[in-house]
Amino acid sequence: MSDAASRPAALAEDLWGVPLPVRIRAWDGSGAGPPGPGAPVLVIRDRRALRRLARWPGELGLARGWVAGEVDVEGDLYGVLDRLAGLLWERGTGGGAPGSRRARAARALRTARDPRVRAAARDLLRLAGPWPPAPPAEEVGRRSGPLHTRLRDRAAVSHHHDVGNDFHEPVLGPSTVYSCAYRSEGATLEDAQRDKVELVCRKPAVREGDRLLDVGCGRGSTALHAARHHGAAVVGVTLSSEQAAYARKRVADEGLTGRVEIRVQDYRDVHDGPYDAISSVGMAEHVGAVRYREYADVLHGLLKPGGRLLDHRIARRPEPREEAYRIDPFIDACVFPDGEPAPIGRTTAALEEAGFEVRDVEAIREHHALTPRRWVANLEERRDEAVRLISPGRARVWRLYTAASALAFERNRIGVDQVLAVRTPEGGASGMPLRSRIWSGADGS
Repeated sequence: MSDAASRPAALAEDLWGVPLPVRIRAWDGSGAGPPGPGAPVLVIRDRRALRRLARWPGELGLARGWVAGEVDVEGDLYGVLDRLAGLLWERGTGGGAPGSRRARAARALRTARDPRVRAAARDLLRLAGPWPPAPPAEEVGRRSGPLHTRLRDRAAVSHHHDVGNDFHEPVLGPSTVYSCAYRSEGATLEDAQRDKVELVCRKPAVREGDRLLDVGCGRGSTALHAARHHGAAVVGVTLSSEQAAYARKRVADEGLTGRVEIRVQDYRDVHDGPYDAISSVGMAEHVGAVRYREYADVLHGLLKPGGRLLDHRIARRPEPREEAYRIDPFIDACVFPDGEPAPIGRTTAALEEAGFEVRDVEAIREHHALTPRRWVANLEERRDEAVRLISPGRARVWRLYTAASALAFERNRIGVDQVLAVRTPEGGASGMPLRSRIWSGADGS
């Protein structure tokens, strides 16, 4: 083969056993794959991308090339990701693919022994050149200490969230809420985020004079809403110094300093309970499998008897063997280090083992399928500004991660659930209304 595009296309087809679903265009102007006007094209701008793919075949190699600007998409990014999803996700080259870890390893070994695959790989290596370049600078640095200790969690949260408040404002919208919106027909993103924080206050029945603990408070939207519209006294905790600074400014600007306190604090170090209610939105994914029960125990201990917890979290599909689960390598390296979403059954079990009574679970996956699509649109509309505020590589991380997340929610690879749990007193009076799904008033009645 004399052209650059045909070689990765040939290797991909040998690896996956099916024709490449997207067209490739290489730096030398050559093309390979299915033709067709308007079809999305995967563009390989630099042979260094091939070195990455030869070393890390599949999702991680492609993602590293993307972040480094060596791989791009011409046309619809969603179209390329959607066509590759069946190969990278369902066939086991990315994280979280079906089947046991042993079965995936056996398939990889059989593929590696295939003479056609070996020949195609040698041909690609001759074209690619020397060993791959170093991983992009946007990847998390060397991690130290045991998983999910306080220091390591703080570093992971900082990598994910502390990329600049000026960047988040145009991407997330005026609310700067970085979690699933709660949509109704025709609602704007801002309306949907307002409805979400209202729901987060209504479900745990936040009332005038209540003490609310907002765990993982982000940029303060829930805390501000609970204080302004429900009359609560709120403590918000986050491990992100940038989030805390932004939230404190909002609190001061809105004259709520006496009602809302924002702390840079680990949830394990909160000792000033009891609270009447606790909200935890988009934070539990940082907790980690080894800490789920501790997380539940801590929050149970911080609630007064009869108090309610609203836990809003991303959930993944369960694995046939849970010990085989590994987070997606691109997300772990570039986006969400040490993040560990859990299946919803594991979440509810941990809460009940800690003493909670789980009263309601609402799956809102379709809402989050819509939310990141709006974030991607905002980012694409203001791409030059985003690049100026952070860096080209970091902007590309966010664009790829957010677009891929939208597709993952749409395909039911991951979901979002709101779990309402009560620290029910020994007498058994939960305080819940008989029709608990009617969230029309502050007391749920």
